[in-house]
Amino acid sequence: MILIADASPLIALSLCNQLNLLTLLFKEIIIPVKVFEEINVTDKPEAQKIIPFIQDKIQKIDLNDIIISAPNLGAGELEAMALYKKLNADYLLVDDKKARQIALYNNIKVIGSIGVLILAKQKKLISSIKPSLNILFNSSIHISQELYNHALKITGE
Repeated sequence: MILIADASPLIALSLCNQLNLLTLLFKEIIIPVKVFEEINVTDKPEAQKIIPFIQDKIQKIDLNDIIISAPNLGAGELEAMALYKKLNADYLLVDDKKARQIALYNNIKVIGSIGVLILAKQKKLISSIKPSLNILFNSSIHISQELYNHALKITGE
């Protein structure tokens, strides 16, 4: 399975030390150049852990070759969606609500950082999602109480 990743869920998974789940769940992980550029900033949280993980997964796409635009989306999200379409990927890893809505509208199958944790538990790669959810919930990453509870309910925790 091919996964195209946006920056926010990479940061979330890195924050709870679960980046390795991506390589266990997906055959190929691709990072658009603009997503790499978003992460490769001196003060970006978790950049020092993410950059070595994504270094060999970066792929360029020219948005001028593809007619794709959406108001209020960053270049990284646009490149990720364009790569998804171009490569006929299986999933777009994205957490941003607006980006998810636009992706779904364009028949792009999405999964978020919490979805990766749930999938990993379902495949018995991790025994519990609660420790990772607690880290994310108590960080600067926005996770609603409703989403937190729903994820625990789905996994029986």
